[in-house]
Amino acid sequence: MRAWWFIRRYPLIPIAILVLLLVTAVFGPLMTPYRYEIGEIYDRHLGLFSRGTTGNFYLFGTDHVGRDMFTRLVYGSQTSLKVVSVALVTGSIIGITLGVVSGYFGGWVDEVITRFVDIWYALPFLLIALIITLIFGRGLNILMVVLTLVAWTGYVRVLRAQVLVLRELDYVNAARVVGASHVRIMLRHIMPGVLNTAIVIATLNTAGLFLAESVLSFVGAGIQPPTPAWGVMVDEGRDYIEFAWWEVVVPGTAIFLVVISLNFLGDWLRDRFDPRLRQLD
Repeated sequence: MRAWWFIRRYPLIPIAILVLLLVTAVFGPLMTPYRYEIGEIYDRHLGLFSRGTTGNFYLFGTDHVGRDMFTRLVYGSQTSLKVVSVALVTGSIIGITLGVVSGYFGGWVDEVITRFVDIWYALPFLLIALIITLIFGRGLNILMVVLTLVAWTGYVRVLRAQVLVLRELDYVNAARVVGASHVRIMLRHIMPGVLNTAIVIATLNTAGLFLAESVLSFVGAGIQPPTPAWGVMVDEGRDYIEFAWWEVVVPGTAIFLVVISLNFLGDWLRDRFDPRLRQLD
């Protein structure tokens, strides 16, 4: 019972999966002897735990051109993590800044920002991504820009609502009385009050960005072959799913585990940071 209580209280399994992702992304090239872009054509469509014609052992089998699935999965984690990290950091800076500015100043500034967010929410993300890639081309840099356009919106409404309350508190009014500038008040007095919420949003946003990156790569608007990415691997394997299901299931399972782990971790952080939601039993 104590072990079950400990597992319910702390997200050990999601944290273990995310740590495994980070370790794989950082030390991936040291974990596999194969190259991700080439393979043995005679070893294509080999199943799990198979040996090829040259004696090579393939833990997760091979794809349609004989490339090692485990190697591509490892290098794909590097690609996905790099793209998502850049998009998350950039989007977080933009979203937190707009949310705090909108709630603090109010008036026409708040009106312009919130109306822009409403319009942005109404636009179809996938269509915009396809249009951007058609105009500017495909690649990692374009994909980072597209994901950044998704990452910032989740912060604005939530942080704006919190700042509308915080700006009326006594310690903020006291800072105004002593002559503190607007920038100082937002950085020193408002930002610490919304930081916990921003961390929770960032965790949940990361799950959405991983999924969005995979979807864009799957439809051909993201990372392009032969660069390994989990969405690319699913796209390449869907034509052979009837007799080589592992080519879709292996990267699809990786996407599923990472996304659900981030969602669980985000829910746990929300409960821990909010006393009204904190579960002590």
